[in-house]
Amino acid sequence: MSELLLFEQDQLIFYALGVGVTVGLAFLLFYTGGFGGADSKAFMCIALSLPFAPLALIKPVFSFAISPTSQVIFPITIFGNAVLFAAFSGVYMVLRNVVWHTKNKVPFFPGTLANEGLGKKLLVMVTGYKMNISKVKEKWHLFPLEDVEERDGTLNRKLVVVPKDEGRTEIVQHLGDAAETGKIDCYVWTTPGLPMLIFVTLGLIAALTLGDFVWIIVRALMGL
Repeated sequence: MSELLLFEQDQLIFYALGVGVTVGLAFLLFYTGGFGGADSKAFMCIALSLPFAPLALIKPVFSFAISPTSQVIFPITIFGNAVLFAAFSGVYMVLRNVVWHTKNKVPFFPGTLANEGLGKKLLVMVTGYKMNISKVKEKWHLFPLEDVEERDGTLNRKLVVVPKDEGRTEIVQHLGDAAETGKIDCYVWTTPGLPMLIFVTLGLIAALTLGDFVWIIVRALMGL
């Protein structure tokens, strides 16, 4: 910021634009559940400290990977890279689930879970995996992606696509009690609850050293 005030005041408008867009995106993701509070604050700090790609200090290995966006709103490049890294983790989840199903021969969505929508099922499969409820109780970083509720003597098992730290203990207890009484099997959908900050950090490192991955994909699709 001091550099802009002392030497490049003509860039202040672009600095304000970059910070404004990034802060707006951070708030949007926070209130929609895409980012946690720490993730949003970290993203805002990046916007304040690195509004533009620091090409004078470090350049990506691939010059063609320097996108126009990174030279105006660098945090968007970081965000794009972070989303791609998060998507790669989804591929890992799907492969893990396929291997688990092949090995254990247990249905992915038994009981009333079969009635859940296709969108929910796909989202759960790319963000989580099956785990024995006893292990979920032991590992605090695992969050259940399903819950159970009993109405009129009927047990309803449902998917929870946006797990929250609040209420985790109660949900795990509900699932554990249902499994112990034989009302459901012992395998439940869980997610490791990785903070987006991990992917943002990877996205920042990649943006500084390799460039804009989204721009690379766009160039490849357009044949540039």
